[in-house]
Amino acid sequence: MSTNLFSLKNKNVLITGSCRGIGFDLARGLGEAGATVVVCGRDNRKVAKTAAELAELGISTHESTMDVTVEAEVKEAMREIEARLGGLDILVNNAGIQLREKLEMLELRDWHTVIETNLTGAFLVAKAAAPGMITRRRGKIINICSLMSEVGRETTGPYTAAKGGLKMLTKAMAVEWARHNIQVNGIGPGYFLTEMTRPLADDPAFDGWLKMRTPARRWGETRELIGTAIFLASEASSFINGQVIYVDGGVLAAL
Repeated sequence: MSTNLFSLKNKNVLITGSCRGIGFDLARGLGEAGATVVVCGRDNRKVAKTAAELAELGISTHESTMDVTVEAEVKEAMREIEARLGGLDILVNNAGIQLREKLEMLELRDWHTVIETNLTGAFLVAKAAAPGMITRRRGKIINICSLMSEVGRETTGPYTAAKGGLKMLTKAMAVEWARHNIQVNGIGPGYFLTEMTRPLADDPAFDGWLKMRTPARRWGETRELIGTAIFLASEASSFINGQVIYVDGGVLAAL
């Protein structure tokens, strides 16, 4: 049946930054599609709590604690995941942060923090996951990019630079690993209601501007990213590589 193309049954997926926001809903969605989900974050208590919440929904879960910016932690975590699960089929690079400041006021340490988490972290985790995928000659890597992989806005300089870089890193990974039957693609969310965007949503001026700027006239809900993630994680996208699918309510289509 054609619906089997979207099944993730017997697939193992690691989602970085999956204790809240977009990462949590992607973990829930991919788990409900049949995948065994490795919940991943920096705080082992939050990881354990999230894994328990997903398990209550009937989702098979495992836990992994690592800082995606620390290569030694990433390598050790991936070694444990490979040994415990017998292989990783799908990686979702979701971990990310945002520090809003005008460029001329931005501290260098804050620039490095955003770049290292949002861009270098995705590189390190994918680099650690790729050898196993290459050996098994199959794998899916989904990088959570952003609307700001294409456009910028005041006070988002390092985030925009990181997400633009992640778009191009997605293409570089696809070009290098496609020959090994590994598909690497991205999802570019627009403005979604999350803990990170709550200060913007609570600002009446920004909320009004955003709703007028978005043809759908509303914020996105994180559950609305699940379908795209399942598509890119499944056999339904077996010949799609190096692409970023923007889920933005039409922002990039409009002037």
